[in-house]
Amino acid sequence: MSDVFIRTEGHAGRITLTRAKALNALSYDMCLAIETAIDQWAKDEAVRLVILDAEGDKAFCAGGDIAQLYQTGKAGDYAYGRNFWADEYRLNAKLAEYPKPIVSFMQGFVMGGGVGLGCHVSHRIVDTNSVISMPETGIGLVPDVGGSLVLARAPGRLGEYLAATSLRLNGADAVYAGFADHLIPRDRWQDLMQALIATGDPAPLAAAADTDTQGSYPQMQHWIDRYFGGETLSDIVNSLNAPGDDTDELAFVASALKAIRRNSPLSMACAIEIIHRLRGPSADIRRALELEYRFTYRAMQHGDFLEGVRAAIIDKDRNPQWKHGLDSLPAVAVSQMLLPLGKDTLTLEEDTTMQIAFIGLGNMGAPMATNLAKAGHTVTGFDTAGTTAEGVTNAATAEDAVKTADVVITMLPNGAILRSVAAQVIPAMKPGATLIDCSTVDVESARAAAEMATAAGLQFVDGPVSGGTVGAINGTLTFMAGGSDAAFATAKPLFDIMGQKAVHCGEAGAGQAAKICNNMILGVTMIATCEAFALADKLGLDRQKMFDVVSTSSGYSWSMNAYCPAPGIGPQSPADNDYKPGFAAELMLKDLRLSQQAAEAADADTPMGQAAAALYEQFVEAENGKGMDFSAMLPRFEKRGRG
Repeated sequence: MSDVFIRTEGHAGRITLTRAKALNALSYDMCLAIETAIDQWAKDEAVRLVILDAEGDKAFCAGGDIAQLYQTGKAGDYAYGRNFWADEYRLNAKLAEYPKPIVSFMQGFVMGGGVGLGCHVSHRIVDTNSVISMPETGIGLVPDVGGSLVLARAPGRLGEYLAATSLRLNGADAVYAGFADHLIPRDRWQDLMQALIATGDPAPLAAAADTDTQGSYPQMQHWIDRYFGGETLSDIVNSLNAPGDDTDELAFVASALKAIRRNSPLSMACAIEIIHRLRGPSADIRRALELEYRFTYRAMQHGDFLEGVRAAIIDKDRNPQWKHGLDSLPAVAVSQMLLPLGKDTLTLEEDTTMQIAFIGLGNMGAPMATNLAKAGHTVTGFDTAGTTAEGVTNAATAEDAVKTADVVITMLPNGAILRSVAAQVIPAMKPGATLIDCSTVDVESARAAAEMATAAGLQFVDGPVSGGTVGAINGTLTFMAGGSDAAFATAKPLFDIMGQKAVHCGEAGAGQAAKICNNMILGVTMIATCEAFALADKLGLDRQKMFDVVSTSSGYSWSMNAYCPAPGIGPQSPADNDYKPGFAAELMLKDLRLSQQAAEAADADTPMGQAAAALYEQFVEAENGKGMDFSAMLPRFEKRGRG
């Protein structure tokens, strides 16, 4: 018998893993065989559902067969692993999107590749002895095979907790976390399978479930949310290093820190970043797999995978020498592992490429256009300054750029220019195309452009961004989008290439409204953060001590934790580069002025936003702040007294 037994019985297609002595570890050949079977059954009217189970008591599937991946990787053959992961991920997507019910019966260990097989299907069954986990960070990977999506959808911050610690779930906890649907005692499984075979109807499964068994994780959820709610791995570690004094809580923190200290810092940080990018209703299995593949594609050559496997299963010394320490992981290392892969991007469909025109190839637009080109799209660009972007073909005029484009993207300085460009390019665009404006402009200009597009039979999305030039380069921008559902659906795959998150905020103009509100908060909180550091200096409080307290206390903010304005404190930021701009002070002034323009039009009282706008106006126009980062408010406050 082969490693997988595939057959049809009654109304069911049946797949049984038969490598019980190897804990049913998933091999490359098994993946391909399972994919072939489900492809055939999808078109077979006699097959009403699929049953997926495994022989033996110890494991449904304890993961992928990583020994072969290690051997090929050590020999410098990275292509084998990349091909395996790509083909396995394609199978995971097909299982998650399958047009017929699939019922997985998962006993014993369900880890890694086993999660990809059994935990995305329509009906997922466990029993009290099931043990589910995503232990990848312990061997230098991230939770993959779509597991990151399940973690992103888990209650509260349970996903971050499980990804960082690699801890296990019993059957009841697996249902709680979202890895399974029903806990059913195993002695009932055979009768249920026979009923499924006879009827092809999975409905009776819910009635057979045991709803009385309770897991342990619900009781820990409040601690998990408290300590694993940070934006980065560093935030989480800082939080764990400042625990409360409850005895049970201290035990929880100690257990979590012990687990984290075993795992790859690079893998944990990337796993947390992936989970954060997937959190929200718009994420799906394809987005999760594409993000995971960015990491696994690089895992052998640039990550900790080979060293993690060596320490775990080759030499078994349990003493991996990770590339980075838990306290010395640079943020850029995470960004580099999760950059778009360009022509090597994971593709699950035949052809999803578009003809794209990009108008405005400045500091933001050029890297955004480059990332689209690297992902395989055909991009034609135009900029009045004659600037270019890697992989982008330049057109002589804006009209020439847009005439064959499926999508036109603009990144422009202000609302007046947006109105002018829209009036210029909309008549030249082909019927049914989509105009996406990523500029930060006033709400009325966005709505005016939307009206022009709609009148011409085009779709329109206003999608201003947050994340600065670094986010544009690394493909980690956040898009705040306004427009119809259909227009957003067209734009979303492109947002996923250029950024880490896209939120559909409402109809046209809603994206600009969200951006204006967001940046008003950012401007106000940065001023408060700079004021607090200047005050701490004059009170004799060490800056590092202040950061250690505030970054894990109620003063936590993005301005403090991710973009600290004090040089040498927190993650690297423009403050560590003489305040050379990541986000220039004059751009913050522009956004704050937009917020006050909108507030006046809406008759909204925004005294803090108004004060922030006045301070940045003074800083930029009277105090040589132009050309400096918006966090350079700190040296300004350092030099000033109360009067």
